[in-house]
Amino acid sequence: MSRYRYGRYQDGPDPLAPPYDIRSALDAMGDSVLEGTTPGEALRELLRRGLPGQDGQRARRGLEDLLRQVRQRRRELRDRGRLDGTLEQARALLDTAIGQERAELFPDPGDEARLREAELDTLPADTAQAVRRLSDYDWRSDAARATFEELKDLLRREVLDAQFQGMRQALADPDPQAMQRVKDMMAALNDMLDADARGEHTQADFDEFMREYGDFFPDDPQNLEELVDSLARRAAAMDRLMASLSPEQREELAALMAQAMEDAGLAMEMTRLGDALRARRPDLGWGRPERMTGEDPLGLGDATTALAELADLAELEAALAQDYPGARLDDVDEEAVRRALGRQAVDDLAELRRIEKELERQGYLQRSNGRLELTPKAVRRLGETALRRVFAQIDGGRRGDHDQRDAGQAGELTGSSRQWRFGDEQPLDVVRTVSNAIRRNAAAPAGDRSVRLSVDDFEVLETERRTAAAVCLLVDLSYSMVLRGTWGAAKQTALALHTLVASKYPQDAVQIIGFSNYARVLHPTEMAGLDWDMVQGTNLHHALMIAGRHLDRHPDFEPVVLVVTDGEPTAHLRPDGRSLFDYPPSHETLVLTLAEIDKMTRRGATLNVFMLADDHRLVSFVQEVARRNGGRVFAPDAGRLGEYVVSDYLRIRRGGK
Repeated sequence: MSRYRYGRYQDGPDPLAPPYDIRSALDAMGDSVLEGTTPGEALRELLRRGLPGQDGQRARRGLEDLLRQVRQRRRELRDRGRLDGTLEQARALLDTAIGQERAELFPDPGDEARLREAELDTLPADTAQAVRRLSDYDWRSDAARATFEELKDLLRREVLDAQFQGMRQALADPDPQAMQRVKDMMAALNDMLDADARGEHTQADFDEFMREYGDFFPDDPQNLEELVDSLARRAAAMDRLMASLSPEQREELAALMAQAMEDAGLAMEMTRLGDALRARRPDLGWGRPERMTGEDPLGLGDATTALAELADLAELEAALAQDYPGARLDDVDEEAVRRALGRQAVDDLAELRRIEKELERQGYLQRSNGRLELTPKAVRRLGETALRRVFAQIDGGRRGDHDQRDAGQAGELTGSSRQWRFGDEQPLDVVRTVSNAIRRNAAAPAGDRSVRLSVDDFEVLETERRTAAAVCLLVDLSYSMVLRGTWGAAKQTALALHTLVASKYPQDAVQIIGFSNYARVLHPTEMAGLDWDMVQGTNLHHALMIAGRHLDRHPDFEPVVLVVTDGEPTAHLRPDGRSLFDYPPSHETLVLTLAEIDKMTRRGATLNVFMLADDHRLVSFVQEVARRNGGRVFAPDAGRLGEYVVSDYLRIRRGGK
């Protein structure tokens, strides 16, 4: 029989994997939306915070956590050491060589020995000038000669390692052929850059170059642009290192480097390469000083590596901050994240990138004129979230199905009863049911006094049902709602009520009306991303007119009118359709608004008001509304607004007064 081995699917995403669960991300994003932020701002906030772990999955870090790690890494690099380590090491080797030479000369009583000592005494204090003076010196001490050669090798290795990372290991072999190969590589590199500038370079040329000299480039660039980017970043870091030294240190180190390259026969090629890299990448912050605060001296190559990494981290920090126009997560270099923070950070970044794409792909977000908007599917879910929060606040009663059938005005008793039919849920008429059983058992044999109930005996109380309600929720959108911190609660309440009516009472006709200087009907998808109006005016007059038209379109429905506001009316609609604002409220505004309230009363609509402020003008106005209409007045905290509004709707819907 054939044997099979099963493993992970290799050709792309697993076709049998369950769909990506984006609902937790939408719920987390919805928290910000329901507090009053726009969908775009809510998404950015979600990406900053990250996602909590669910169902045993690891939490995904957000941009703030990644930024914190990047900044910590920058602090660690700055504390790593000083930039003048090569100078210090070169001075130490020079002092050692001179000391060894003096020790060799001291026992010799001859004049030549004294002349040599005099020459050593007159060496300049500048290390670079001293090295230049001693380049032609005929060392008497073999140990001193070896130390001086070590000094020159050090400078050569450090300078080349500063430009080509990993060169230090390549030059560990003292064989002159190794240095000749470095010369050949640099000449070939400069020729390739010149050919590219003339438009004559090909990928085949680069591949041939890498086959010959690829061991000098451990980061394994795949084309000339990647190679140029790597070399230019390192050259710019070296330039920043020089700018970070004191003028005396900079002059001394530059002279040492020039001497080392001249001795190695590389001075011209290094100058050509530096000029070419600066011309191709002028954007890398050449000559910008960088502060290092550590105590340990760093060699030139290590210091350049540290400064190059600091530059990469600075770019990564700017990309992760996402605080520039048009910022997108695609701007973040995944390879830079991998180098700085490791594989797990790359996975977290990939998950953050996936959130926005999945929200759009699965139909929760859509773009319109460059702005993110919630779809009806997303609004339904956010409304369900808002409703769950509201019901979590409601004490007592049933927490599941809040629809109590055939109660109150939705099922008023008529005073008569009828025979029970399968599916009836009206209250049982116990007296008539038992009477039917007694009459039926009257023909039973003598001596049998028991009463047995039969299905035919049952009767229920007959009700006259009102099958639907016309619901109007009037929400203040004025700027004062934001100033008082009640805007988010009002929006959450509107979503919760709309969801409740749509899911539990689909026969009802609900209309959400927002009002500031003017009033307008708010559609479900508009409510979630709705922003407040930074205008003057609380035009309850216009809102009541729109609500009245909604009630008139449903004359057989139970009228329900709920008003959420934090201020008395300060605007009304003039006959020409324009809004007129006045503060304190004009007499005409109050008269016209109260006239609309009187119309609501004549329609049989009870108008309940939810005050979100205790201003004496608002209190006086609301008391007058209650006196004229008979409605109730509530003064809830903003955090309990949804509980009050939904509870009041349910009370009215079930026939409460």
